[in-house]
Amino acid sequence: MSPKDLPNLISILRIILVLPVVWALLTSQFSIALILFAVAGFSDALDGFLAKHYHWESRLGSIVDPLADKLLLVASFASLTWLNLIPVWLFWLVMGRDILIVTGGLAYHYLLGKFKLLPVWSSKINTALQIVLVLLVILQHQWFSELQQVVTIGIWLVVSSVLYSGTEYIVVWGTRAWQQQRNQ
Repeated sequence: MSPKDLPNLISILRIILVLPVVWALLTSQFSIALILFAVAGFSDALDGFLAKHYHWESRLGSIVDPLADKLLLVASFASLTWLNLIPVWLFWLVMGRDILIVTGGLAYHYLLGKFKLLPVWSSKINTALQIVLVLLVILQHQWFSELQQVVTIGIWLVVSSVLYSGTEYIVVWGTRAWQQQRNQ
């Protein structure tokens, strides 16, 4: 193992943390859930920084990092929805965007050929806002009921970022598909 493998190991750690985070949420161990989720959320920023700053980017990392993000966030949103701490419609909006992106990526791959996984900038903001929202919901539910207005603002920021980044994916990848098809 070399230092360049560190970002991938951090992403794998994030995947490993998914089940303990879900367990902690569903068993109302909110202190544990907060700590585990905060570590997982921080690991997302850390692995990205290391990969970019030290040029340790890899094909594996381009797959494992977004997979880790999706597993962590979908599982956390599902758990918080189950606990009635976030609205069901928000869960389905977030899921719908992810399904749209995966379906679009598969269609692109099978209809037009291989492509490099490149997230749009708004997707990174969307992920960060979702991480912050989960942390805020846990804090508000367990310790700070006065954060309800902040959570509501967080929900609407996530809604905006989901809609914007989903639209950006459609425009960016739709344009690439159109250009590639035109050049064939």
